[in-house]
Amino acid sequence: MPRPRLSTLAAACATALATALLGPVTGAHATTTAGHYTGTLTDGASWIADTRAVERHPAAVQPRLRPDHRRRLPSPAVRQALLAAGYALAGSSYDPNGSMWALDSAEHDQFATLSAFHRQIGTPTRVISVGQSMGGLVNAQIARDGAGRVDGALGLCGLVAGGVDLDNYQLDAEYTLASFFVPADADDLVHLDNQTDAAALAARLTKAVEAAQQTPAGRARIALAAAYLNLADWAPGQQPPAQGDFAGQEAQQYTWLAEGLLAFIVPARWSVEQSAGGNTSWNRGVDYAGLLRKSAHAKQVESLYRDAGLDLRTDLNRLTRGADITADPAAVTHLKRTSTAGQGLSVPLLDLHTTADQLVPVEQESAFAGRVHAAGDSTLLRQAYVARQSHCNFTTAEVVAGLHAVEHRLDTHHWDNAATATQLQRSADDLGLDGAAFTDYRPSRLTGTR
Repeated sequence: MPRPRLSTLAAACATALATALLGPVTGAHATTTAGHYTGTLTDGASWIADTRAVERHPAAVQPRLRPDHRRRLPSPAVRQALLAAGYALAGSSYDPNGSMWALDSAEHDQFATLSAFHRQIGTPTRVISVGQSMGGLVNAQIARDGAGRVDGALGLCGLVAGGVDLDNYQLDAEYTLASFFVPADADDLVHLDNQTDAAALAARLTKAVEAAQQTPAGRARIALAAAYLNLADWAPGQQPPAQGDFAGQEAQQYTWLAEGLLAFIVPARWSVEQSAGGNTSWNRGVDYAGLLRKSAHAKQVESLYRDAGLDLRTDLNRLTRGADITADPAAVTHLKRTSTAGQGLSVPLLDLHTTADQLVPVEQESAFAGRVHAAGDSTLLRQAYVARQSHCNFTTAEVVAGLHAVEHRLDTHHWDNAATATQLQRSADDLGLDGAAFTDYRPSRLTGTR
């Protein structure tokens, strides 16, 4: 009986797709059950691999990873579709001894997982790295550093602008909210002592936003903070507001904030500080008027301020005068080293992003593309967009169509039109799965970069 063809897709924070022959499973730290392989890496992270068993319908296997990393895996439907198509899946958890912000070790763990796959299962002839969310940043790093180990990459809702930009634009938004609504917290947004204090700060900011939403002045200032946060103005369960419906845009931005967005991003700052060894964001010297001019939401903010009878210039000057937060240089250096991408690409990369992503704004793709262009590697990068709300909210068909586009680039050495919205939509529709919403889209510039 011929051996099955395999493809590896490394899940968790980044992934791999490969075509390989199934080899023997050996090694003291590896176990296997009906095509499911597990092991432990040197830093304590777990690795897994799933293959389609010969003459068996594949089963969706839930890997035994830390619960907070489970959401970074492909969905069960995506896993099932890829296994059914002959791909094998492999990936790792993050270092169990590290911070949630695991960029120190994540890229290394993915390469170590590929080595384990080679050793325990077989040698793939093609490897495609896949990562989503924070794993999308890891994935971009792998696309930069992985020549000879991966052949191509697919990024999903990736945090590709990197940790420094993320921390700075989130600080700008938190500083704005605190300055106008909770002044006692305006000087205590960084150097958080622990996760509990971070959660308490997030709760105070959220409560203040809920109260501010009741007045025109409060809504105008919420819109200003949302502009600095690059916050999407299309919330779940609602229709996208019209281009000139500034009040409707603010209402949907408020929905994101009221539904727990701050409760995620404020404690996340604590995790980044723990990983980097200090505060990694700053606003001393920032011109908040100039910052607003760079935002795609500037007209919305100006209109709401006029309607509220507020002087926007006065508020912007207040923010600029009070901006006195400085970063720890060593921590910033550490974060730039471990948590950036875009300095170059060594293999083709296709990034997919939803147009209304509340956690990783689609504008991050604009910053990333600019850096890849500056490195001279634009021919390796393609970016495509899905008209939908929420973070990493892709259908199975969209993910598989993205993989097919990368496969086309690797087979032909040209993108041709494989990564255009039209062709991706056609490819997704032809799969007959769960539909797709690819759209022609160009993200605005990311606000808050230093």
